[in-house]
Amino acid sequence: MKPLTGLHIVEFEGLGPGPLCGRILAGFGASVTLVIRPGPAVVAGLLGGGSDGVRPLAEGKTELALNLKDPADRQRALDLLAQADGLIEGNRPGVMERLGLGPSDVAAVNPRLVYGRMTGWGQEGPLAQAAGHDLNYVALSGLLSLAAPGGQLPAFPPTLGDGAGALGLAFGMVSGILQARSTGKGCVVDAAITDVVSMLGGIAQWVVAGGGLGGPKPSPFHDSPFYDVYRCADGACITVGALEPQFYALLLEKLGLHDVDPRRQYDASTWPALKERFTALFASQDRSHWCALLEGTDVCFAPVLSLAEAAQHPHNIARHASPALAPRFKSF
Repeated sequence: MKPLTGLHIVEFEGLGPGPLCGRILAGFGASVTLVIRPGPAVVAGLLGGGSDGVRPLAEGKTELALNLKDPADRQRALDLLAQADGLIEGNRPGVMERLGLGPSDVAAVNPRLVYGRMTGWGQEGPLAQAAGHDLNYVALSGLLSLAAPGGQLPAFPPTLGDGAGALGLAFGMVSGILQARSTGKGCVVDAAITDVVSMLGGIAQWVVAGGGLGGPKPSPFHDSPFYDVYRCADGACITVGALEPQFYALLLEKLGLHDVDPRRQYDASTWPALKERFTALFASQDRSHWCALLEGTDVCFAPVLSLAEAAQHPHNIARHASPALAPRFKSF
């Protein structure tokens, strides 16, 4: 299903989250025109392209080369926008205005257009004009600090903040277009990565507020033996996340830890010694052993896979998820 069929989006070339947003919309059926600079593809070359010339973030888009500093080409861009439902741009605040393609310029030719602005810090605020990247935006949201158990340096999978920003902008664009169809008035969608990441971290923030994470008390997410990453005998890693009592009881049973009382799961005084036992036990066998014993059961288990391994995992193959558009749409 292509639920966005019929929408026309104009995307001005950029890096990371803006192009990803455009690809998401194109994947769901929108017609996306990608405006690129004439000449060597300086920016386009950073869109995930490889030596084979394939640029995944340009997939499904129609490219149009325009020199936006040339009055004739700028007018061509405005003519294109006059017929569009939405616009995506990822420049620093003020750049599009200086080109004569800011929100007021575009609204003059198409008051129904939804103007999507993808930045790290947002259109306003003390950092709005500063450079930054994915890691910086996640750090400012406060969520990166929650990925640092035991005083370790926090770590975060690269580009997930960019991905969150892209998804937030895509949601904002579709929401704005729905509103424009009923009111006849477009809007500006200010999608700042740090804002979107903060919103998506709402559950973690509520857990922090309740004292279950990031405070002085031991946390199930950082200190417990039943929610952690463990290294196996072959150097590979696995994860367990048995937060609920019934899942924890099953994990103890599968591991043969019959002397451990599952009713004391949340007695934090037992966690250090039990985590040592878990660590030694998982280190005694290769990852394949633990996958055979635990994967597919209700102990809340998954192996830590490389990208290449993930592409070959039976579950991901069955769902064509390496990577694929999400969510999926199916007819009733």
